[in-house]
Amino acid sequence: MGKSMATKRPTLVRRIALVVVWFAAVAIVGAASSYLRAQEGGGAADEAVLPDANTQPAPPAVPPAAGTSAPDQSADQPEARSYLSWAFDSLGLGYSLVFLALSFTLVALFVMNVLAARRDNVVPADLIEGFEAHLNAKQYQEAYELAKNDESFLGKVLSAGLAKLSAGYSPAIEAMQEVGEDEDMRLEHRLSYMALIGSISPMIGLLGTVQGMIASFRVIEGTTGAPDPKRLAAGIATALFTTLIGLFIAIPAIAAYGYFRNRIARLVLEVGIVSENLMSRFQTVGGKRPENG
Repeated sequence: MGKSMATKRPTLVRRIALVVVWFAAVAIVGAASSYLRAQEGGGAADEAVLPDANTQPAPPAVPPAAGTSAPDQSADQPEARSYLSWAFDSLGLGYSLVFLALSFTLVALFVMNVLAARRDNVVPADLIEGFEAHLNAKQYQEAYELAKNDESFLGKVLSAGLAKLSAGYSPAIEAMQEVGEDEDMRLEHRLSYMALIGSISPMIGLLGTVQGMIASFRVIEGTTGAPDPKRLAAGIATALFTTLIGLFIAIPAIAAYGYFRNRIARLVLEVGIVSENLMSRFQTVGGKRPENG
């Protein structure tokens, strides 16, 4: 039973990570295709509304006669764009794909760290009870097999200590510490990618800010008279949206990193305390592994 549960834990993490990555890829491809279709539609609409240079100006409108209602002016108003469409147009295809990739990668890392930082995956209570029961019954080989077949943090530490117990108590404790440091580094390594996303997302936003402001100042520099407000607004929108999306990604990433780092630190400390308490009965052992009861 312990072996089957141990093999299911890493398999579940891998499957969930693959599902999240698959959805991320589908979403990125869908966003790219939607953006390209929007760009094609927007270009056609712009060409349709461009006035002809040879077109004569329209005659002045005749005021409506008394008793007649004024014509509806709502049809002449430009159609308002959605916020999401405005954001995609301002970010462009490049920044949109980069931010989508960072967002879904952050979600995948969050799910993986939630599963990895569960107490059952680090300090399972059933392992502690079963291991202590075997030690009380002096079934040391069974205790070793139970710890070895468990893929949790505590299981690897205990199996390493029992494997070195024939050399003495001190070598067993050193082996447990080495395995504990390796497992702690593995958890921290996965967690560090969340901190990396939290660091580079604002930098990408800053890059978009600089690029957007340069585009706006280029419009001003290349215009002899008053610059076109729409072209100026396009560069400013790029600058603001890249900064906004970068912060939207970075703030949750940094918050999640701090939470998981503290949680993993507490669980690692608990592993050290529990493993030393379970192995403390072998302090008088030296040079010979205890016989099975």
